[in-house]
Amino acid sequence: MPIRSFRAEPPPASNGENVQSSNKRKSVGPSSVKKKVKRSNDSELALAALTNFKPGISAAEKDDGNRELVENVLMRFEALRRKLSQMEDAKESHSDIFKRANLKAGNIMFTKGVRTNGKKRIGAVPGVEIGDIFLFRMELILIGLHSQSMAGIDFMPMKADIEGERVAISIVSSGGYEDNAEDPDVLVYTGQGGNASADKEASDQKLVRGNIALERSLHRANEVRVIRGFKDATHQTSKVYVYDGLYKVQESWMEKGKTGCNMFKYKLVRLPGQTGAFSTWKSIRKWKEDPSSRDGLILPDLTSGAESIPVSLVNEVNDEKGPAYFTYVSTVKYPKSFKLVQPSYGCNCRDACQAGNSNCSCIQKNGGDFPYITTGILACRMPMIFECGSSCPCFRNCKNRVLQTGFKVHFEVFKTRDKGWGLRSWDPIRAGTFICEYAGEVIEKIKEKADGDDGENNDYVFNTNRVYESFKWNHETESAEERSDTSEKFDIPSPLIISSKNSGNIARFMNHSCSPNVFWQPIMYEHNNEAFLHIAFFAKKHIPPMTELTYDYGIPRSDETESNNMEHGKKKCLCGSPKCRGYFY
Repeated sequence: MPIRSFRAEPPPASNGENVQSSNKRKSVGPSSVKKKVKRSNDSELALAALTNFKPGISAAEKDDGNRELVENVLMRFEALRRKLSQMEDAKESHSDIFKRANLKAGNIMFTKGVRTNGKKRIGAVPGVEIGDIFLFRMELILIGLHSQSMAGIDFMPMKADIEGERVAISIVSSGGYEDNAEDPDVLVYTGQGGNASADKEASDQKLVRGNIALERSLHRANEVRVIRGFKDATHQTSKVYVYDGLYKVQESWMEKGKTGCNMFKYKLVRLPGQTGAFSTWKSIRKWKEDPSSRDGLILPDLTSGAESIPVSLVNEVNDEKGPAYFTYVSTVKYPKSFKLVQPSYGCNCRDACQAGNSNCSCIQKNGGDFPYITTGILACRMPMIFECGSSCPCFRNCKNRVLQTGFKVHFEVFKTRDKGWGLRSWDPIRAGTFICEYAGEVIEKIKEKADGDDGENNDYVFNTNRVYESFKWNHETESAEERSDTSEKFDIPSPLIISSKNSGNIARFMNHSCSPNVFWQPIMYEHNNEAFLHIAFFAKKHIPPMTELTYDYGIPRSDETESNNMEHGKKKCLCGSPKCRGYFY
């Protein structure tokens, strides 16, 4: 028998799985040309509306940034990219106007002057931390980490008056060349150029541009920023870029490559005393191959099979063998006596709901927009998201069932040094990724008070009626009409209180932070003709592996029963954020 085990309830019967029905093709009539022209004009107007916003960045901030500014630029870029992706998914244009959303968003940001650290520099970039992750090269450019959109070597003049004396300031190693990138402290980097392409054969590399800049960096011994690229485990066609810190070029030579042509090789060595980044990724790769190799492992799967992906339980801090006993459930449970939201009925879509389908009633409930983009990422915060339910004939894997299909990353419940148990991921998490639902038992307010007399129950309670710090996550324009369409103020029919003390899921282990990297979103879907409200958590920004996941617990309202015992429930906050308010509830 394991040291500690947790009971998981048997999985509920699946719903929403129906027989396939063939889609009929509509014939294209003569009016299709006029419709295309109208769609094109509408798309151009929509794109113009997206560019109608104020940059809000001073000239000085464009040259030199800080952590808050870097995060602001990245969040605004990602919000714009998601909006463009949402419009592309809806097929609002048959042209390329919305395609390559990341490049389009980057161009708009550049045009509007929304960027920082534009002044090239040697060494660390203000506001960028070792281990930070990026999903697009455009993000590296916007925050001044690496200004080349395609080239792997970025450089700058060593002296303003000598144009030819250039040194390398950053490199991106992402598998385009024959790099030796397995050592966490040493990188053997291949120079640029000489690759074969459709119209030319492979050739010897030349000592020009980035190659000569790296050669000069060897003699100058200046610091070079290293960004490593990896395949994204959750999106196989994408890459994740990780800032691995500062290196110095220690050696260079030339050797024959696989094509038989000469290539430059540069040995870069990581400066000592820096936080680990690539080394963390290597450790995770080992754990995934053999979970038992994880130091401090107590249980390989805390959920006892209730989730499709195991959740490790780890303690590297002390001898505690696990959290207090609870029953693992993957969703919220409503008591029969609880007053439910009015009945709701599903859509008539077959196979799967499609973005841009104006006949889909579920899309209509969501204001005419599909709430998720193709990759399953949340497009924007909404007053309420309506997912397909059991009466919808679409498949279980319909893209409008993100919450219902569960999380897609490998989580770890771990013992923190000063905040009890916490939650983090072995995988990189993109902004807008579904983390998990807050599972547990829906309770009445009066019950919360009775159970909370000892002060313990509040540790495992989620209350939608608390006051939460406001923040902007959606792309905002100056258009009043557009702003009303992207409202981030929740519209919840009645307060929802969930207790996860006796039964819950991984959400019960998420700690509070005054600067959280996760936020909650109300989602409703129908089951047996009754609409149920759920609380889903999504990533606020890109989150590196092994970073603790946190959200804002909120503050009780002054008119709530919960507030009568506010001082007793007040706890010292240890989030460590520069914006820490010093306490939480």
